[in-house]
Amino acid sequence: MKRAAMRLWTLNKGLLTHGRGLAYGSENKICKPLHIQEVRNKLREIVGVSTIWRDHVKAMEERKLLHNFLATSQKALPPRKMKDSYIEVLLPLGSDPDLRDKYLTVQNTVRFGRILEDLDSLGVLVCYMHNQNHSTKMSPLSIVTVLVDKIDMCKYSLSPEQDIKFTGHVSWVGKTSMEVKMKMFQMHSDDKFWPVLDATFVMVARDSENKGPAFVNPLVPENKEEEELITQGELNKSRRIAFSTTSLLKVAPNSEERNVIHELFLNTLDPKTISFQSRILPPKAVWMEDTKLKSLDICHPQERNIFNRIFGGFLMRKAYELAWATACSFGGSRPYVVTVDDIMFQKPVEVGSLLFLSSQVCFTQDNYIQVRVHSEVASLDSREHMTTNVFHFTFMSEKEVPLIFPKTYGESMLYLDGQRHFKSMSTPVILKKNYTVEP
Repeated sequence: MKRAAMRLWTLNKGLLTHGRGLAYGSENKICKPLHIQEVRNKLREIVGVSTIWRDHVKAMEERKLLHNFLATSQKALPPRKMKDSYIEVLLPLGSDPDLRDKYLTVQNTVRFGRILEDLDSLGVLVCYMHNQNHSTKMSPLSIVTVLVDKIDMCKYSLSPEQDIKFTGHVSWVGKTSMEVKMKMFQMHSDDKFWPVLDATFVMVARDSENKGPAFVNPLVPENKEEEELITQGELNKSRRIAFSTTSLLKVAPNSEERNVIHELFLNTLDPKTISFQSRILPPKAVWMEDTKLKSLDICHPQERNIFNRIFGGFLMRKAYELAWATACSFGGSRPYVVTVDDIMFQKPVEVGSLLFLSSQVCFTQDNYIQVRVHSEVASLDSREHMTTNVFHFTFMSEKEVPLIFPKTYGESMLYLDGQRHFKSMSTPVILKKNYTVEP
């Protein structure tokens, strides 16, 4: 356990200092935090989408008229500053018992899946604030989440009886894409908000009907800290490209990884038969194929986003809850999440689809469990399945967990991919535990 505790991570510079960050609300302008329930209402106002499902076709038809407000180039758009998109959102768990019930688990902890939903909505609103068009009430842009780059927990003592605050702002801009930095804080006994979570999302802008790309306002820094954030955004983009280029779906494992797989194979050979066909499990080990859990959901209109497709936060919540159950079943104790990373939204999920989720432990080390969740959809009148998302979650168990062993070449690739995501965690620190974060 000691080695595992040392493997915990730090976050971006300054996160572990309470109150530090781009505190534009207190320094540059009066900024009253939004209530968490106001976020999606505000999004509907910006996009002009009806809350009534039967009116959604008419509402989307009205958005076609906004095409004339789209910029023909990025140079035609005025540059924006980070403070222009800065938002604070309050989740008053301590003072609102009815709201608390929505976030509460039976163990009196906070549902992290609900937090993922809130982060997704906040990220979209932040981008609309950055691209605010004062010449029209409704935005001509359709902002969608394309990637959850990283979510790191710097603390997992989430109390359901203390208020939570989110902050967010655009930290990097391309021609049609934006990186959003979000932080989460929780009130403590000293009446101060202390950091809990640090998240980086990548969003893209599309036209008013969500059919093609659209330009976004450029971003200009005001100080050295903001220059560093923009530089980090460029580095993040380069890292993502490099990671994609070396994907095991495109290129063979490197020599070190090939040795890892061969060593795993040798450790499962039966010493009595010395045969390639005879495989046995080493002590305190589990076959990867025996760690799977699956679920099926019907995508009802209730879970739609402002563009009448299934809300990305809902998909993340369902995937997280299945991953948590997988880690709990595998590890034999309630795990807590330490990192969420590399969630790519490959295809939108239409209302009425059948959502199939498949979760599997793909790598373990000490107390850590790396879980991969594969998401695919099928329409009610078609048997064809399409992959929409792949989710990666790193959990930590209260006790050391079994080793995981692949049997097939495909499982070996999943093992190496899980190992890569596990190694991508940041530099570790020791954190204290009061409350376990659960689905």
